[in-house]
Amino acid sequence: MPVRPTAAPALLATLLAATALTACGSGSGSDPDTVKVSYKQSTDNSIRVMDTYLGEMKRQFEKANPGKKVELVPIKAPDSEYYTKLQQMLRSPRTAPDLVYEDTFLINSDITRGYLKPLDAYLDKWPDWDRFIGTAKAAAKAQDGRTYGVPDGTDTRGLWFDKGIFAKAGLPADWRPKTWDDVLSAARTIKRKVPGVTPLNVYTGKPAGEAATMQGFEMLLYGTGDGTRDPLYDASSRKWIAGGQGFRDALGFVETVYKEKLGPDVADALDPNFATSVRGELLPKGRLGIDLDGSWLPQDWLKGSGHEWPEWSAKLGLAPMPTQHGQAPGKVSMSGGWTWSIPSKAANPDLAFSFVKTMQTTENARKWYIANSGIAVRDDVAADPEYVKAQPGIKFFTDLVASTHYRPAYPAYPRVSTAIQEAMESVTTGDSSVAEAASAYDEELKTAADGRVTRG
Repeated sequence: MPVRPTAAPALLATLLAATALTACGSGSGSDPDTVKVSYKQSTDNSIRVMDTYLGEMKRQFEKANPGKKVELVPIKAPDSEYYTKLQQMLRSPRTAPDLVYEDTFLINSDITRGYLKPLDAYLDKWPDWDRFIGTAKAAAKAQDGRTYGVPDGTDTRGLWFDKGIFAKAGLPADWRPKTWDDVLSAARTIKRKVPGVTPLNVYTGKPAGEAATMQGFEMLLYGTGDGTRDPLYDASSRKWIAGGQGFRDALGFVETVYKEKLGPDVADALDPNFATSVRGELLPKGRLGIDLDGSWLPQDWLKGSGHEWPEWSAKLGLAPMPTQHGQAPGKVSMSGGWTWSIPSKAANPDLAFSFVKTMQTTENARKWYIANSGIAVRDDVAADPEYVKAQPGIKFFTDLVASTHYRPAYPAYPRVSTAIQEAMESVTTGDSSVAEAASAYDEELKTAADGRVTRG
């Protein structure tokens, strides 16, 4: 079973922050010939996808640049704690690395705080930048028009389901739900006919961090309405949208999953490491019927991952997440991704960008997309047959790009996201009704968005 948290979140965040300062205690500028690269390391010790890839990039870079060194500075923490720890490091020249791995949802917040360096002077002289698709470039561009990161891929989201559990429940192997009710109906059938498994996983609550917001809530919210407007942010007025009917309906779905015990135990769902358990235990061991999750899951199951599961494509099915009532376009996905960024307080920015260029040769980019089950944002890699045929699922998730949505990742977004997580958690635990949680969200939103709020 998933391990339950044993430390209070506030204490844990404090300890993590202290560890961050210790990790780079000698300061980024201690050696002008060494580039310090900080990245998110999996909390599962057997998952070494990023570590292995960066180790190879380090060897390539040092061989091609005699006298130069790469120091890898892993940050081992769940998503929400990774962000806290990273921001602690970015505040001081003594602790700032030369290169950092930034989630696109947080990049504008870090830009506004002055933590990151604009990269336009480098990008203008780098021919490979023309290979990146426009939406990926936009994800790393701030409201000031400058670009602060080089994306290393994107992602999409959908429904993973266990074919064996479906067979026992009498559900079809080619399952394609048309509405939210179809998803809930399948989960209820699994609960009734296949005892001992979790019917449906929807990430929820503050411990899950952005996974709750993006894999969970936004996959629901963006499937409400008629699809003609962003349900979170009104770009024309530059205001955030208070919780309307679609917001309440999305919360209602979450409430139903946990109230009817269609999801994991609440204590497990609110474990910050639950996503690791889903990928490492529940799905491979046939203990989860349906998982609303991302395109990157197979990276944990590839050869050398520590959780090798070569038969996953025969055991699991894939289906798009439907819109609420099946309204056009009929399916929904959310996309995000990560970028490599240079801190404003980095001591060796030129060396850092040279390392980025090493990681982003066509060959090395293809290696990374295949290794981490990512979706290519370089047009040359996307057209490469080796990438397209690398593993099952790539075509399914790439095809979802046509109906995907991107978060309004403006500076206020991290606080808006936290408010969403709090609303989700309150209906998950039963502490609040949907109406109460939506009302509390509206109040939090006014603070998060500095009063720039409009009705939905």
